[in-house]
Amino acid sequence: MNEMERLPLLLKAIMEQTVQHFRLVVCVNQPNMWWNDPDHIYICDENKLTISYLKSLDDSRIEIIDKSSPGKGWPPKGHGIGFARKLLMDLISKVANAEDIIISMDADTVFGKEYFASVAENLRLNPVASAIAIPYYHKLSYNHELDRAMLRYEIYMRAYAINMWRIRSPYCYTALGSAIAMPVWAYKASGGMTPKLSGEDFYFLQKIVKTGRLLHWNSEIVFPATRLSDRVFFGTGPALIKGIEGDWSSYPVYNYRLFDQVAKTYKAFGVLYTKDMATPLDDFLLGKFGELPWKGLRSNFKTQAHFIRACHEKIDGLRILQFLKESQPSDEKESENSLSELLQLYTKQFPELIANLNTDIDFSLSAIAELDFIRDVLFEIEMYYRKIHWNDFTGLTVLYN
Repeated sequence: MNEMERLPLLLKAIMEQTVQHFRLVVCVNQPNMWWNDPDHIYICDENKLTISYLKSLDDSRIEIIDKSSPGKGWPPKGHGIGFARKLLMDLISKVANAEDIIISMDADTVFGKEYFASVAENLRLNPVASAIAIPYYHKLSYNHELDRAMLRYEIYMRAYAINMWRIRSPYCYTALGSAIAMPVWAYKASGGMTPKLSGEDFYFLQKIVKTGRLLHWNSEIVFPATRLSDRVFFGTGPALIKGIEGDWSSYPVYNYRLFDQVAKTYKAFGVLYTKDMATPLDDFLLGKFGELPWKGLRSNFKTQAHFIRACHEKIDGLRILQFLKESQPSDEKESENSLSELLQLYTKQFPELIANLNTDIDFSLSAIAELDFIRDVLFEIEMYYRKIHWNDFTGLTVLYN
C-alpha cells in the first residue's frame, strides 16, 4: 500500500539473491471505499501505479494479488496488514509443497544477497522448526527527528526482548511481519494467521510458540525502513508518529524488576501443581480473569509437565505484556531510569560493550550518536541471546511434551 517509492529497492534486493528459485506473491491492497475518499485517493493512484510497475517487470515468478483496483479492495470491516498477510500466506499454502518456505516481508524492507539462502539453510538444519523470528536492524535515515524516534522505539523493543530472554520466557520473540519465515507445513499445522488490523505478527508467533518450535537466530538479518506510517493501528510507523509528537505512553521501557516478578511466577508453577501459593502476578491475574487460574488448570491437567505448560499458555506473551503495561508508569523519566538500570545490570557480563557507555540517558536531549550506540549495545546483547540459545526454550511443545 502506497509503496512505489521503496518497492524498487525491495525488488532489487530480491533479484540479487544468490537463490533465484522462488515465486514472489505481492498483495497490493487498500479499502475499496478509498476510491471515493478525497483524503485517500492519492494512495489509490499510487497502488494503481504499483500494479503497472510490477506488470512491467514481465517476470513470470511475480504474481500480483489485486486488492486495490475499483471493486477489488477490502470491505469496510475487513482490511489491514493482517488481512493482507493472511491472504498471501493462505494462497501460498494452497499451491506450494509442504517443505517449501514462506518468507514474509514488507515492501519497505531490504536484506543482503544471501538472505534467502540463509533462511533455507537454517530450516534445512532445523527440520522440526515451525518458524524463524529473524533478527532485524533499522538503518538511520539521517533525518534527526525521525532517527531519534526510531532509536527510542528500537531501544524499547530490544530492552523488552532482552528481559524476556533473561528470564527465559518462551515468549522471548520480537514480532516483525517483515522478518518471519516458516515452512508451509508449519503454517498449516498452526492453523494459519489470524487476520487483525495490526499485530498479526505478534499473535502468529505466539501461536507458533504454543504449537511448535520457534527459532530466533539467522545468519542474515533484515533491514526495515525508518519512516513514519499511519497504515496500521500500532507498530513501528504509528509509534514513530506518536513519538515525534512526544507521546511514548504506549511504549515504555519496562523496568527489569517487573520481568523478575514474571520469572518468580514461572518458578512457582511447579509448586502450584500441588498447592496454592502467592505469586507476584496474583493481583493482575485476579483482575484479568476474576479468579486465580491454578485450581482450574489442576483439574484439567494430570501431570506436572502438562500443568506447567498450561500455565505458560494461560500467562502467554500477551498477558505478560498486559501485566507490564499495567505495572509500569508511562513517564519518560521512568523509561530512562529503567534503561539505565538494565544496562548497569549487564556491566559484568558485557564489560567491553558497556565500559564506555554513558548510562545517564535523556531520550529527548542525548545525542543521536549516543542513542545509536546504546541501540547497538542492546543489539549485541540480544544477538548473544539469540545465538547462544537459538535452539533452546523456543516453544512449549519442545519444553513440556
